[in-house]
Amino acid sequence: MKTVFVSGSRAIGRLNEAVRDRLRNVMRQSFQVILGDANGADKAVQNFLHESGYRQVEIFSSGGRCRNNVGAWPVRAVAVAKGVAGRDFYTAKDRKMAAEADFGMVLWDGKSPGSLENIVELANQEKPVLVYLAPHQAFHTVTTVDTLRRLLADCNVADLEQISRKTGLILPTGPESIPRQEALAF
Repeated sequence: MKTVFVSGSRAIGRLNEAVRDRLRNVMRQSFQVILGDANGADKAVQNFLHESGYRQVEIFSSGGRCRNNVGAWPVRAVAVAKGVAGRDFYTAKDRKMAAEADFGMVLWDGKSPGSLENIVELANQEKPVLVYLAPHQAFHTVTTVDTLRRLLADCNVADLEQISRKTGLILPTGPESIPRQEALAF
């Protein structure tokens, strides 16, 4: 059974029909869905999967405290080293999900550092990522540095610079014009 790691920005609280259609395709193919417990995209996806009656879901939480589990699905508590706090606290569960997934689906507002880190983590593991870039209401497939560059070409440079400062990520941006790639077929 294929496993998809679904994540997204906390600023995304609603799913449009295009995103819902992609999630319906995931359900039709009986993929295992793993996702986090945050407000925003995580909770919106949880709500949709619950309303759809989908049961092949596992929620990951950091440090043993689950913030949201709309469907009363199994919860996997990811241990976090003592003293770890802030973004690093929640990144532990995201890295675990990326390691277990066959591919990812990220709903990104173009500003969230955590969502971009998930995209990069999956791509670094050579796992395809379907990214919904909310400001443009467009899907991108990220599998390589070049396809990541295509995605980032549609983002605000100031937002990317801020993400880079917060995360330490060195982002493959540049003035070159790269044509779009077709999105993943789920």
